[in-house]
Amino acid sequence: MIRQRRHPAATLRTTRLEAFTDGVFAIAATLLVLDLTTHDLGDVSTDTQMWSALGDMGYLFLNFALSFVLLCLLWMVHVQQFEHVARVDTTMVWLNNGRLLFVVLVPFATNLTTEYSAFLAARLAMPVTFFLAILFSWLQWQWAVSRRDVMLPDLTAADAAAYGRSSLSALIIAGVVVVLAPFIGSAAFLLFVLDGVFTRVLHGKSD
Repeated sequence: MIRQRRHPAATLRTTRLEAFTDGVFAIAATLLVLDLTTHDLGDVSTDTQMWSALGDMGYLFLNFALSFVLLCLLWMVHVQQFEHVARVDTTMVWLNNGRLLFVVLVPFATNLTTEYSAFLAARLAMPVTFFLAILFSWLQWQWAVSRRDVMLPDLTAADAAAYGRSSLSALIIAGVVVVLAPFIGSAAFLLFVLDGVFTRVLHGKSD
C-alpha cells in the first residue's frame, strides 16, 4: 500500500488562495487604466491638438506603465513562490490578504501620485504602497520557510533561503525608493533594475 503524506488539520490546500490572489491582481491591474479613460483631453478639433493633449498625458502614461509592470512583478513573485508551497495555514492566508490589501490600493496610489505630485503625501503614495505589498510578500515567505516541512516539503533549505534573499533584496530596494521618491519622483523605481545584482550581494554575505 502506498503511504500518503498526512497534513496537519490546520493547513489547507493552496488552490483557492491562488485563484483568489490571481483574481485580485487581475482586477487591480485592470483598474489602473481608469486614470487614462477618465482623463479629459479638453477641446480637441485638430490632429495637432490631439497629439498635444496626448503629450500632456505623458506623466499619466508613465505612472500607469510603471504601476502595471510593478504589479506584474509582484504577481510573478507570487507565482514563483506558490510553485513550491504545498499547504497554507491561517497565518499564511492572512499574510497573503495583507499583501492583497495594498495590491488593490495601487490604482488609488497611482492616481494620487499622478494628479497631486506637487504634494509630499502624493509622491509617497505609490512607493509606500508597493513597499508594504512587498513587505507582506517577504513576511509570507518567511512564515512558509519557518514551517518548511509542511508548507515547502519539496524545497531544500538552501533553495528556500535563496528565494528569501530575492524577496529581501526587493524589500530593501523598495525602502530606498520610499526615501528617494520625494526628491526624484517615480524615477526612484528604476532602482528595481538592480534587484538581481543586490540579490547576488546578499547571497555573498550569507555564504
